[in-house]
Parts: sequence; structure tokens; C-alpha cells
Amino acid sequence: MKPGGPLGELLDLETIDGAAIDAFLTDRWFPLVEESQATFVYRGEADEVNLRHWIYGLQSSQPFTRVEGTDLWYLVMELPDCSRVEYKIELIRGDGIQWIRDPLNDQLAHDPFGANSVAHGKGYAFPSWAEHDSEARPGTLQDVVFNSKRLGGPQHVKVYLPARFRSRRRYPLIVVHDGPDYVRFAALKIVLDNLIHRQEIPPVIAALTHSHDRLKYYGAHADHARYVVDELVPRLEKAYPLVDRPSARALMGASFGAVASLHTAWSNPGYFGKVLVQSGSFAFSDIGKHRRGPAFDPVVEWMNAFRADPGRPTDQIFVSCGTYESLIYENRSVIPLLQSTGMQVRYVEARDGHNWENWRDRLREGLSWLFPGPLWMVYE
Repeated sequence: MKPGGPLGELLDLETIDGAAIDAFLTDRWFPLVEESQATFVYRGEADEVNLRHWIYGLQSSQPFTRVEGTDLWYLVMELPDCSRVEYKIELIRGDGIQWIRDPLNDQLAHDPFGANSVAHGKGYAFPSWAEHDSEARPGTLQDVVFNSKRLGGPQHVKVYLPARFRSRRRYPLIVVHDGPDYVRFAALKIVLDNLIHRQEIPPVIAALTHSHDRLKYYGAHADHARYVVDELVPRLEKAYPLVDRPSARALMGASFGAVASLHTAWSNPGYFGKVLVQSGSFAFSDIGKHRRGPAFDPVVEWMNAFRADPGRPTDQIFVSCGTYESLIYENRSVIPLLQSTGMQVRYVEARDGHNWENWRDRLREGLSWLFPGPLWMVYE
């Protein structure tokens, strides 16, 4: 793709020296985003430079072009409006290969494995409701530990209590799989504080769960489903003033946490009235073996059974997925099946990948649709 804009002007110079490159790099944000194109730039000595990204459908390694006679490298690629892409730069020097964050880009996204650089397409905006609001009273997090017979050991759960919590008031409950990661990487506590403050959702209590072996227990595991219904929720009902009806109970999770949420609802139809699933790892097979690896074997077995007989796991389900992730096919495929059950279904796609900030950016729409607060009840 031919460079335009400031890079094109640089390349048109008769002589490209260090001073010209310094002038090009000064006072500019990288990557340069112009219309539907993004120009990635790297400066430094290397044998090869590549962009490593997580956009399903494109080659995961995109080569940079070196400006002849210089240490400046560039890559121009399509970046549709409202896209959000996480990436690293791969440097090859001799036999050595190194992946680094973009030195010219201070926009980072964090996850349990570290951090990636981020490129934003034209029109993407960081959600204001995911930023700290000094006017929003903060809720609190409490640690709860209890022994589980189903899971065979102590379970550590963080419980979110809304601001102005009152023991004489009754609250809806959201069970959040990978809850601590949602708080750390998707700003869940800030989101809840802000949405409650803005009256976009009612005050809720959220049980933030995690698993020491999530690929096993979140992968459509019967003991996990029984743990949630037989142990976790009853324990919470004794400790906190919860509304005792299905319409006030929700399950939530992303990736394998989405599998755990839908499987738990399916295993206990009518117990949870609402489910929020994001980028669900809903692998299945129509014929032959699947290609997702052994960790997905129980998921595929359950999804095949679910597709054959979905029942009616819940009353409302919100599903979101990124168009740049490999799971988009499975998530799109499951929507007609969910709709066929008579459940209320809302499905949202975004130009993003399989990551926590994609899931963060969909929280407002999902939570306010499942639990509309006074603001939406009045104005919509």
C-alpha cells in the first residue's frame, strides 16, 4: 500500500537523512491514522521488522518496508473506522527474534500476560463511563472465603457492594466469572460505580469469582455448575440481601467464562433469568474432529449437545464478539439457535479482538440492557 500524508512527503525528498527523519517523527502520534489507513513506523537497526497482531483473517505477521539507506521502517495497512487493534513489533537480527511494544506509541492494553501496543481506527473513542468519575461514589469490595465440596477446597470470592449499600434493601446479583480479571483489565468496578451513579443500571451486588483451573472447570464442567447453584448463590443469599427471583440473578463471563456462564444456565434452566457472554469459546463440530485443541474437548461435547437440544436456559441473553477474533464464526452461528428458544437475545459485534478492552467497551450496553436503571426506564 503506497504511503501518503507526512510519510509520503518524507519519501519524496531527494535526500532522507537523520535530520529529516527526526523532523518527521517529532510531534506526531504513531501509528499515523488517516481515513481508513494506519501507518506503523519503527526506527532502529534490524534485518527484518514485522507487525505481529491478533486480527483473524490476516496473516499474523505483516512485514515493514525499510527506507533505503536509513534505519527507518514503515508499514501501511487498512484500518477500518472504529477499529481497535492490539499488536507488537517483531525485530529479527541474525538468529535472534524479539517482540517489543511500539516505542513510538504509548497507548497500551494490559492482560494477564503483560501488555500490548494499541492502534485505534478513526472514530474509536475510549468510553467515558469506564474512566474514574470523581462524582460517582465508589462501591466496595469484600473478600469471602468458604469451602466447596463440589470443587474440593476453599473458594475465594470478591463481592462488590454498591455505594450507599443498605442491609434492609434487596439487590440483584451478578455472578462474574474471572471477576478479578474483569476488575483489573476491564475496569469492571469503575464501570459499575459509574453506571449506578448515572442511574443506567440499578444498584447491584456482584460476586467476582475465579478458578485455579479455569480451562477445566469453566469448560462446561458439571461440578462447576452445581457449585454456583448449590453452594455459591445460597452462601451469598445468607450473607447479603439479595432479591430471591430468577429475573434478579445473572451470570456473566468472557471466553471460557462465557462457556461456564451459558453452561451453568443451561444445566439449571430458569434459575438465572439473565446471562451476559462475551467472545464465548463456543467451539462445536458438525462432522469429524474439531481443531481447537484438547482443552476444548468437553466444550465441543457440550456445545454439540446444546445445539441438538438448547432448551430455554434463561430469559434474556446478551452476546458480544469481536469481528477480528477467530471465534466470530461460532458466536454468529449460535445466535439463531438462541433466538429459536424464545429467549430475548441481543447480539453486538465490534471491530476488535479477543481481549479485555473489547469486553470492557461492551459492558455498558450489555449491563444496561439486562438491568435497565431508572434513566433508561424513563427515557427509553
